[in-house]
Amino acid sequence: MKLSRNIKFHKGKWMENGLIWMAAFFLILGAVLYIPSVVYVSSTVGERELPIYSVDTEKKQVALSFDAAWGNEDTQQLLSILAKYKVHVTFFMTGGWVNSYPEDVKAILAAGHDLGNHSENHKEMSKLSKSEIKEELMSVHDKVKELTGYDMFLFRPPYGDYNNQLITTAKDCGYYTVQWSVDSLDWKDYGAESIIKTVTQHKALDNGAIILMHNGAKYTKDALETVITTLQQNGYEIVPISQLIYKDNYHMDHTGKQILNQ
Repeated sequence: MKLSRNIKFHKGKWMENGLIWMAAFFLILGAVLYIPSVVYVSSTVGERELPIYSVDTEKKQVALSFDAAWGNEDTQQLLSILAKYKVHVTFFMTGGWVNSYPEDVKAILAAGHDLGNHSENHKEMSKLSKSEIKEELMSVHDKVKELTGYDMFLFRPPYGDYNNQLITTAKDCGYYTVQWSVDSLDWKDYGAESIIKTVTQHKALDNGAIILMHNGAKYTKDALETVITTLQQNGYEIVPISQLIYKDNYHMDHTGKQILNQ
């Protein structure tokens, strides 16, 4: 009788332990097989770190961007044209420009546009140390934050110049590094018609394109309205870069196109 009770006792403990081990097994299996909604973020292609040149999207959207480093004579006119067509864009500003035109910085943000970082001193940042890069980024960042309360998170390297260290350091500072896929060449001062043709007939103009312009270029103000209306007539919605890019769960292809993970 005592032996029978012992057998039942050990059998019960074995079944209990077996159930515990089985539950543990399925928990581990579930953890291994579980794929979170955000898989990973990578700007690495091979051994290179790439900025965002364009975005892979089925939406018929493009982004207009303006680099603001020197002149300011036309900024108010550009803002008026953008407001007329209810278009929002991204302005990348240097620290010197922020210092010189604080009221325009406020006006750009108040109009609903992105404020982007274009470095403090417009240097070739691939030649800088990591600490110097951080100083170039965070100096203008802190100025804009103090002036407007806005935390910038989009960065365009001066001259389009970058290396792996710049991309990773900018990321550490909370920034997406953004280039362009369509250069208006407005900085060459070829005239308004040249800007219009260059943008609207560009071979890289497609869904997810990022267009580069400059607020201080001589003919940009004369070309902007037609650039906007032509893009819209061709079915494109013009959005700020902050709305176009993916914030997480993406990777890059070899051209710098941002692709959403599947």
